[in-house]
Amino acid sequence: MPEVRAIEPNCRGSFFVVGVVEIDMADFDVLVIGGGTGNNVASAAADAGLETALVEPGPLGGTCLNRGCNPSKMLIQAANAINHVRDAEQFHVDATLDGVDHAAVVDEMDDLLGGIAEDMEARYREKENLTLFKERTEFVDERTVRLGGEAVTAEKVVVAAGSRPIVPPIDGLEDVDYLTSQDALYLRATPESLVILGGGYIAVELGYFFDAMGTDVTIVEMMDSLVHREDGDVAEAFTDIAADRHDVYTGHRVTAVEETGEGYAVHAETETSDETTVEGSEVLVALGRRPNSDTLNLETAGIDVDDRGFVETNEYLQTTAENVWAQGDIAGNALFKHSGDYETRHTVANVVHEESRAIDLSAMPHTIFTEPQMAGVGATEEELTDEDTEYVVGRADYVDSAMGRAKKLDHGFVKVLAAPDGEILGAHAIGYEASTLLHEAVLAMRTGVTVDDVAGTIHAHPTLSKVVEAAFRDVSN
Repeated sequence: MPEVRAIEPNCRGSFFVVGVVEIDMADFDVLVIGGGTGNNVASAAADAGLETALVEPGPLGGTCLNRGCNPSKMLIQAANAINHVRDAEQFHVDATLDGVDHAAVVDEMDDLLGGIAEDMEARYREKENLTLFKERTEFVDERTVRLGGEAVTAEKVVVAAGSRPIVPPIDGLEDVDYLTSQDALYLRATPESLVILGGGYIAVELGYFFDAMGTDVTIVEMMDSLVHREDGDVAEAFTDIAADRHDVYTGHRVTAVEETGEGYAVHAETETSDETTVEGSEVLVALGRRPNSDTLNLETAGIDVDDRGFVETNEYLQTTAENVWAQGDIAGNALFKHSGDYETRHTVANVVHEESRAIDLSAMPHTIFTEPQMAGVGATEEELTDEDTEYVVGRADYVDSAMGRAKKLDHGFVKVLAAPDGEILGAHAIGYEASTLLHEAVLAMRTGVTVDDVAGTIHAHPTLSKVVEAAFRDVSN
């Protein structure tokens, strides 16, 4: 049998041999492209005795572990700790914030998460039936990719190559040293000022973090509110809160970015051509993410993508090519780690164990970890209105609950949208621990529980969950 050389880039971007494995390059049972959630598919295939290849040029764990939710939430926890100290006075606690070691916060995060990725790679290099390729690849034929300079085929292929930040063609942007979300997460020094292009969840989470660290933050967003995909009441409430914290320019489209003597100038204009210029020592581009499908030469393998570049899949995560599946961000079903984990379980069932398990992405929750937190599941009120769907609304405010008063929560609410027959159509929350409160509604929607069922459930007093009960009772009444 020919040699397969497991190779990876060194610090200069060239390659060196790290090991030699005797396998048949033309006869993998399963080949997985992408080491994010896809690494679990590869592991399961190897455990099942299938000769498996895992292709990942970067650290294992993918975006979430290395460039997304895990590092950002560790940084946000530091921001929360800072703000707890700053807010202590309202509870008659005399506390002083003497300083924040930004570099130490980032280094601790990097050491912990980097260690997890390194440990995972070490385990996989020793794992029976699994070969790890630390390089980029692309398709050269049906179920055939280029690895180590040679064509490698597999009986089954799973495409899980993820996504990357969108960098649009804004005038002058390519000529300046801008930050992406990945760059911003690993900054070891606190910027004096930061202009964020975009007002989605990545923008507002990082805006909250840097503001807590002491950065003067400005957010420029084209839509009329921040987090505009949230229910309108949530988006409006958060935009008002953020505007008290940052300089916020909604309804402004960025037209150009240029370097100045002390940093960068960002030019933007409204629909009526009113022009605004804001300046910062750093510029963060947080305008969404795009699938990595354009890097894989998918058309050569007969794998179709939609008009946004996401790989087309059916309910079994099968692509348009025979024996090829896709999951995670690149499939575009839902760009969340929890949806990727859910898809992974189905990919393992269908690819490794040859089942026919269809995915069900109904009642898919999402959360945003700012202060306050935001969370939602199901339809927004705007979506129901656009669809001409009949609905009723229930709402309860944190401040009206005993725990809300105890925590002195002067903002925050839970909102429930339901059909007249009691079917839960959507639930949305903004406020302290909204990410946790939402899951009662998620479970209810997933299992077909009605508004009356939730409203009639006894909720412990004086928990914040009483706010959820009150919102459902508001609908029920």
